[in-house]
Amino acid sequence: MNKENQILYHIRINPYISQQELSKKIGLSRSAVANYIANLTKQGLIKGRAYVLQEESSIVCIGGANTDRKARSDQKVRLYSSNPVKMAEVCGGVARNFAENLSRLGHNASLMTCVGDDREGDWILKETKSQGVDVSQVWSLQTERTGTYTTLLDEDGEMIVSMADMNIYEKITTAMLEEKWSFIVSAQAVFMDANIPKDCIDYLIKRCKDENIPLYIDPVSSAKGRKLPQRLEGVALLLLNQDQAEMLAGAKIDSVEDCQTAAEKIRGRGAEKVIITLGDQGVYYASPKESGHLPPFETDVVDVTGAGDAFASCAIFGIMNGESLLGACQLGLAGSALTIQTEESASTLLKPEKIYELVEKYR
Repeated sequence: MNKENQILYHIRINPYISQQELSKKIGLSRSAVANYIANLTKQGLIKGRAYVLQEESSIVCIGGANTDRKARSDQKVRLYSSNPVKMAEVCGGVARNFAENLSRLGHNASLMTCVGDDREGDWILKETKSQGVDVSQVWSLQTERTGTYTTLLDEDGEMIVSMADMNIYEKITTAMLEEKWSFIVSAQAVFMDANIPKDCIDYLIKRCKDENIPLYIDPVSSAKGRKLPQRLEGVALLLLNQDQAEMLAGAKIDSVEDCQTAAEKIRGRGAEKVIITLGDQGVYYASPKESGHLPPFETDVVDVTGAGDAFASCAIFGIMNGESLLGACQLGLAGSALTIQTEESASTLLKPEKIYELVEKYR
């Protein structure tokens, strides 16, 4: 974090903190802190005493919201046989998880998705709203079933296989998005996952480009990532795993150097920034200004479900708060590490002070 962001971080935790306290925490003279605060006030980032920060940026999250059903094996999984497991059911879906994570991190997040007119849909909306997410823009479709994602985890919490029933998202149309456009365009940024149909993806990329709205995309899977258009102008950030990056770049990734080549190819298609997550090998990031590789933060693994969504959420939290792509990725790694310590797909541990503290620990 630069000095301005460090000051904002401490003020966010304690709006009544004194300049003397800030100078001790950040390692600056009191006069230097006063100058920084004066500049932040001129920028509109601080509004008087107590230090009142500007309203957090709003973001619309478009894509999946479903029930996550997890079966964790008590022992080594045996194929073609009955396995003793512990079952858990939580709210999931990439866009939904993202909205909840961003809300928990202090942003005004709205969810735009569709659910069935059923028990699962009602439960998802109730739980998501209780986490501070605006669900007023969700479509409830009477003749459809709410999406489900079922996964089998081994005794170490690593995924063995997953099954997704996401047919409901094929019911979303460009006309439905057009009806909501006045709401979408009022946001500071848009997040989209590739659960929605291809024509809707094309529509959002073009409209966000035309309206100059930052658009962040998570393809969800390699298969769904194939719905992305060849030209990606208008995409501010692509969040990819290794398989998705290989598919979009048309090249195998076996090393950090391969990541660099793949990221350059993908950026050559028009995307401004690219992040490639590499599991236990960390992340690779690339933008017009910077690129590099970061190892993961060490942590105890309970359940890896939702770790990728947590990384993406915290990385974009960083970008929306003025962090460099490097700094954003460090926040993402912190969010991922906190999430895999729990069985929650959207961890209650995700708070600004928690992820910043973890970044400082590993810096």
